[in-house]
Amino acid sequence: MHGPAQDQSDLPSAAANNPFVAAIDRGLSILNDFMVVLASIALVAACAILSYSVITRSLFHSATYWQDEASVFLLVGVTFMTSAFVQSQRGHIGIEAFVGLLSPTMNRLRVLLVDVATLLFCAFFAWKSWTLTHEAWVDGQVSNSMWSPPLAIPYALMAAGMTLLCLQIVMQIVGHLMRRTHS
Repeated sequence: MHGPAQDQSDLPSAAANNPFVAAIDRGLSILNDFMVVLASIALVAACAILSYSVITRSLFHSATYWQDEASVFLLVGVTFMTSAFVQSQRGHIGIEAFVGLLSPTMNRLRVLLVDVATLLFCAFFAWKSWTLTHEAWVDGQVSNSMWSPPLAIPYALMAAGMTLLCLQIVMQIVGHLMRRTHS
């Protein structure tokens, strides 16, 4: 796993020379922090919903039919909407087998290439998520449960989260490239 300090400081030092990039980075950082707070609330809500379901079934022998989907929707939101924050901390799992074998220059190139490949994958995922969201919205698609919530909700959460992740990766690539040109 990448250490949090590895690329966290890349952009601020590089962006000092470009106020536009610095403003985008600061805005993204504020948005990421806000998403973490919302995600924390969503996790507590998911726990409360599932606990309510267990208590209702145990004490009152009454089935709830909405709690599983509501919890899944919350967890989908938490997972995708906080992915940009995790990326900003370089907290995603990474294979570091080559770090000790490569020179610092080759490690920087490796990180850049991994970021570019990750961006390409995440951009495709975001695009497909947006098309799924649009299709679900236009067609009025709902889940197959008795509750039948709109499927546009989880699709939109996936799409927005992946879009934020793409923006975070772009900013890290920009920081990497700006640092190279100013070194």
